[in-house]
Amino acid sequence: MPARKTPLKASIPVSKAPIVPPGLRSARGVANWKEAAQWLRARGIEDIECITPDLAGVPRGKMMPTSKFTSNTSLALPSAIYRHTISGEYPEETESFRYEPRDNDLKLVPDLSTLSVVPWETDPTAQVICDIVNSEGQEVSYTPRNVLKRIMGLYRDRGWKPVVAPEIEFSLVAKNDDPDYPLHPPKGRSGRSILGGQGYSIAGINEFDELIDDIYHFSEKQGLEIDTLIHEEGPAQLEINLRHGDPIELADQVFMFKRTIREAALKHGIYATFMAKPMQSQPGSAMHIHQSVVNIETGKNVFTNSDGSPSPEFFHFIGGMQRFVPNSLAMLAPYVNSYRRLAPNMSCPVNNAWGYDNRTTAFRVPVSDPQARRVENRLPSSDANPYLALAASLASGLLGIMKQVVPTAPTEDSANEGSIDLPRGLLEAIALMEDEPAFEEVFGKDFIGIYAGVKRGEFETFMQVISPWEREFLLLNV
Repeated sequence: MPARKTPLKASIPVSKAPIVPPGLRSARGVANWKEAAQWLRARGIEDIECITPDLAGVPRGKMMPTSKFTSNTSLALPSAIYRHTISGEYPEETESFRYEPRDNDLKLVPDLSTLSVVPWETDPTAQVICDIVNSEGQEVSYTPRNVLKRIMGLYRDRGWKPVVAPEIEFSLVAKNDDPDYPLHPPKGRSGRSILGGQGYSIAGINEFDELIDDIYHFSEKQGLEIDTLIHEEGPAQLEINLRHGDPIELADQVFMFKRTIREAALKHGIYATFMAKPMQSQPGSAMHIHQSVVNIETGKNVFTNSDGSPSPEFFHFIGGMQRFVPNSLAMLAPYVNSYRRLAPNMSCPVNNAWGYDNRTTAFRVPVSDPQARRVENRLPSSDANPYLALAASLASGLLGIMKQVVPTAPTEDSANEGSIDLPRGLLEAIALMEDEPAFEEVFGKDFIGIYAGVKRGEFETFMQVISPWEREFLLLNV
């Protein structure tokens, strides 16, 4: 009997995954439209999401077939999307808050440097962040990405470039389809809900190791770089630190990270929330921002003299933070809920102080080498639009340099022992923002009017809701 022949290899099913040319293997970004078409074709991308952040930082945009995207199609959105509240309502007009009479179109202009895959989609899908221009091709001044670009331009006019590194805290919570019920932490792999007091706990991270693996996997697929990940003090509260870099690129990354983390959590049947204060009596979530400034020509840190000592610009930057951040707090703490985090005894600064390696101060100067000298803004909450939070923080420091604002002496002890030195609510924060004349200079009059109008509209919507506290203590007692 003849020996049986080994089956040919060709008869074995072989994966038909597309081969990506070496020049197009970058997970994030291409240089031009020709490369974009090649990049999409090499990955077999069928659909693309063209997205842009609204005032709240929520992704808005359009999805389309790849063939349409690469055929020079004009993309547009109505101007009204930048004038509605987080609950989708449209505030009444005021003297400074106006709607476009025709609700005319604004054009989406894809920034091809942000092109990446959407790793959680089952069909091959890509995404790209877009800038907003008007029908004449001019940048629309009140859109978040353009607001931050405007601040970057003010630095560039002085021959400088800011460098930032955000730290984003968020909470994992069990699914909750009834907003009348309080949120609570999900069960981890041990089968038990993780409690607070787990700051820097490796065991706390390991409770959700499969979810964290997906966060890393999704991030790698999109070209997003995570520096470190830790467990924070709150129950199932995590923090992701990003590598320092260009403010626009880092704002883009925070914008995409929020979406990524939410999608990874949903895959595991839980929610990830960036609410500033999701659970009563527990620490809130912040978005700390580390900031420095470099000379574009020399690459040297503007905050440091040639002998390694702190420069005048360093102290004026801190002075500007102290002087102007409280007036821009509506951009750093943008919701009623944000001010529940900014409360005494909640592991959060409620002051306007600064200090060396002092976490009780609003503005902390970490221990570092002279070339890495920086200022950490610890006031922003994680619910903030990253583009607007970075714009507000960097603008405040720059105004301090421009106006040579002298800071107070650094705080040596706890800065949270006295009274609260910040606005205690959203309406007060909005009024301070509107009353600061320097802000029209750096942010533009249109942005201030639109942003304040939307935030007042959100506050009025909130005031229509009767809280459990009111039913508990007022129902039968007053």
